[in-house]
Amino acid sequence: MNQFQHDLSQVSAFDGADALSKYRKSFHIPIIDGKEVIYFTGNSLGLQPKGVREAINQELDDWAKWGVEGHFHAKNPWFSYHELFTAGAARLVGAKENEVVLMNGLTVNLHLLLTSFYRPTKARFKILCEKKAFPSDQYALESQIKLHGLSLEDALIEVGPREGSDIIATEDILAAIEAHGDELACVMIGGVNYYSGQVFDMKTITAAAHKVDAYCGFDLAHAAGNIPMQLHDWNVDFACWCTYKYLNSGPGSISGAFVHERNGVDKNLPRMAGWWGHDKDERFLMEPGFRPIPGAEGWQLSNAPVLAMTAHKVALDLFDEVGMSALREKSLKLSDYLMFEIDRISAKLRKGRLEIITPREHDARGSQVSVVAHGFGKALFDQLTKEGVIADWREPNVIRMAPVPFYNSFEDIYRFAEILEAACEA
Repeated sequence: MNQFQHDLSQVSAFDGADALSKYRKSFHIPIIDGKEVIYFTGNSLGLQPKGVREAINQELDDWAKWGVEGHFHAKNPWFSYHELFTAGAARLVGAKENEVVLMNGLTVNLHLLLTSFYRPTKARFKILCEKKAFPSDQYALESQIKLHGLSLEDALIEVGPREGSDIIATEDILAAIEAHGDELACVMIGGVNYYSGQVFDMKTITAAAHKVDAYCGFDLAHAAGNIPMQLHDWNVDFACWCTYKYLNSGPGSISGAFVHERNGVDKNLPRMAGWWGHDKDERFLMEPGFRPIPGAEGWQLSNAPVLAMTAHKVALDLFDEVGMSALREKSLKLSDYLMFEIDRISAKLRKGRLEIITPREHDARGSQVSVVAHGFGKALFDQLTKEGVIADWREPNVIRMAPVPFYNSFEDIYRFAEILEAACEA
């Protein structure tokens, strides 16, 4: 990280050479108290693409013009609307087109997938996950275990960081999988940990789970649109993600789901069924007997929520235009620079300390940088907010920041560093 200096001229040169800087104009940057904020919460809610309003108005106009006939005559027919996302979503997560579908909300999809891939038996009944998983994942796993009449104490295995660390060692996950192999039914981990920003080695973890004949899946809420992935090649069994964080698709927007093709063609795999997952050629015959569409589409329940999906189409088109490789390259440089500035400020402090708990290695982190504010407390975070920095706080004393390559600049980080240093000194 010694390539960096706290130097506005250097920062301006970085921004001037940045081929992605033009995309900042494609997003609405919030203005609060009359000034443009420094927005570092793409890990919580991404900013609105400017094309969203026009796209939603198109669907509203078609609804007004066509009524129900919009399912077939709208500019983007609603009957097959979810298919507009297939190719882009597959490229985003490294999948085949028949392995992805957009539907429902994130935790709904997680439950639907666990219904298929957590099938406990008397011998195999345990789920392995990371300790301090996002609460919604914890609740989903707990409730799935209880629905099968099992106890958390017997069925849930949580692998946590070693003492003195906030990072979970891959070898500890692999050791736990091996130790519980004969009893393990499913491994389900967040691809990127929401608290520390750690990226898990999904390929290696999947291979270890399969070695003991367990299914393996991931919640990609903090991974999709953040890091490149190859879910098909990694042989991941299932995965799901939201689209409102790094994918900039609006609050509570639609979720994605991945089912590996070897599982998607298995019509005998148990699942919760709905009419939109039924054979397309026979869907409107309204006959009894569920016959799932081969692939991930067979997990659909209901027809597409078009208005919610519209924003996602605008955002996904931007990802297709730029590509994850270019976004990742800038993302790493942004987070490298952010880490440099935090280290620089912490080294100068007369009291207190700023400790970065996010891994330094490029392959072990995404955009997010998590910092423990030792000796400061939430007052420091509140001061940052007052000065126009939109980050987020996680108890007991962690500030999470995620500079996003689409709309954050190197100057954003420079300005943030000026604010942070003054707030710490104050």
